[in-house]
Amino acid sequence: MLATTTLSGLAADVTPERLLNADKEPQNWLMVNKDYSSQRYSTLDQINKDNVKNLHVAFTVALGGAVGIGDVSLGGHQSTPLVDNGFMYIVDGFGAVYKVDVRDPAKARIMWVMDPGTNKADMFIAAKRGVALYKNYVISVTGDDKVLWIKADTGELVKTVQFDDMKTSLSELTSAPLVIGDKLIVGGSGGDRGARAHIDAFNADTGEHLWRTYTVPAPGEPGSETWKGNTNAWKHGGGSYWQTGSYDPATNLTIWGTGQPVPMFDPEYRPGDNLFTNSTVAFDVNTGKMKWYFQYTPGDFLDYDEVGINQLIDTKVNGENRKIMAHFGRNGFFYTLDRTNGQFIAAEQYAEKVNWTDGIDPKTGKPVEYDPNKDLQTYKIGAASRREQNKIVGCPNIQGGVNFFPTSYSQRTHLSYGGGLEGCSDVIVDANTDSGTKPAGAAGHVWFGGASSNAERVKGSVTAMDPATGKKMAQLSVPNAVYSGVVATAGGLVFTTTVDGTIYALDDTTLKPLWTFNAGSLSSAPPMTYSVNGKQYIAVLIGGSNIARDMLNKTPGHQDIQNTSMLYVFSL
Repeated sequence: MLATTTLSGLAADVTPERLLNADKEPQNWLMVNKDYSSQRYSTLDQINKDNVKNLHVAFTVALGGAVGIGDVSLGGHQSTPLVDNGFMYIVDGFGAVYKVDVRDPAKARIMWVMDPGTNKADMFIAAKRGVALYKNYVISVTGDDKVLWIKADTGELVKTVQFDDMKTSLSELTSAPLVIGDKLIVGGSGGDRGARAHIDAFNADTGEHLWRTYTVPAPGEPGSETWKGNTNAWKHGGGSYWQTGSYDPATNLTIWGTGQPVPMFDPEYRPGDNLFTNSTVAFDVNTGKMKWYFQYTPGDFLDYDEVGINQLIDTKVNGENRKIMAHFGRNGFFYTLDRTNGQFIAAEQYAEKVNWTDGIDPKTGKPVEYDPNKDLQTYKIGAASRREQNKIVGCPNIQGGVNFFPTSYSQRTHLSYGGGLEGCSDVIVDANTDSGTKPAGAAGHVWFGGASSNAERVKGSVTAMDPATGKKMAQLSVPNAVYSGVVATAGGLVFTTTVDGTIYALDDTTLKPLWTFNAGSLSSAPPMTYSVNGKQYIAVLIGGSNIARDMLNKTPGHQDIQNTSMLYVFSL
């Protein structure tokens, strides 16, 4: 069994060298997606298929922060805790950061809390999806567009940098920052309310702004010809960075997924393919220059943004060594690309039900109905005028498939795992909401161009895909949506949760459930694993979003489920 080192009293600085070699510290979880490859795979194997049935609660810690409140606040825990030699760092839905001493389960306690004091009434998307560690700092982001440097030992806020003006740009910050060398990469969001999203780099020591790249090009820039019409839709075109990207040291490229164009349901407001939304994009770390892109669903009208994790994998494809990128698309398909240049390799359906297209062209990687000569794509279920067509039923659900939920690649099985939703959505176009509407209780405008709702009860699944062949290898259907994420371990296990608070340990080959635990509350955060003094633990934040609750509205017996804000930690 894999052991860990004995802890000293204080953790060492998290240097760029440690981050570059994060996979060599199996006891720790130093960045939100475990390492730069975003494989989220742990070589810890003390908890395994044979003994996982003995897993029990080692300790819990109550956290603060309102979760899932109000009519439109998404809130809830959606982050992965970080662990550095026995100290855990957590961010709650409203951006408060916690340091928890987890060295001794009998004495686990919060050491400090840093609440940025963000005005929660101004926040539209409350969820935060993680923090970054750098030297003796914990670096976090806030919904009102601030980047914060916090002393890891004391919790003192020592530096604040303004990412953008939330009031004028409609931008906000959700994804965890990514430290690469002495640079801090921060992806902006807020597209749902009309922001023109951008990704920025700062000096990780001084906070100096280094570069900025917008997702949506301005007139005259490459790709601007894909924003047609006379509405100037590019000014508020979306393309958010809802989840943290990956990094390939060999090419010095950081690879991120971009959100949907807005207004999301009304393409007649923004004719064209709408580059570079719904894409995977590779940026040069030093300059921010876009080096390659791949767009999945051009002219999207079903909110199938592609912000989910991009796994960097070295494997053989058709007998040839390839450096690939694997991605569970929100649109229901699993994609592999060449990560050096963005070349399409393969795509295969993984979602149980897909009705918006008859498939993906094996040569181009575009939906088979895609016509580059059309300003408005119809695909299989749309119409030339979505406004005239109005209501359609789209499958998968607008939340996915796999959305921003972290996925995992196992170096043991050489399979990629994704947990997501199974169901369909009713989508209605309303051109009156193209330029922003403010629902009751909403903080700021939203640029939906219509509305959506669950067309049926939402269930869930976990799928294992082979990135070398692109084929589906196994799938488990579960009664409730997976709105959290997965982690795979060398113990032959895949851990996940469902929105009703059920935590699963699955066999990494068959996906058969080997252990479950009922946390009794909403869940929308992914599990992770770490070890202290030779003992392995599984940790997960419990307390979900209003979207998680919405997915239980049609589930008998779950209407009165109560929310909470808790850290659960399990061990043998």
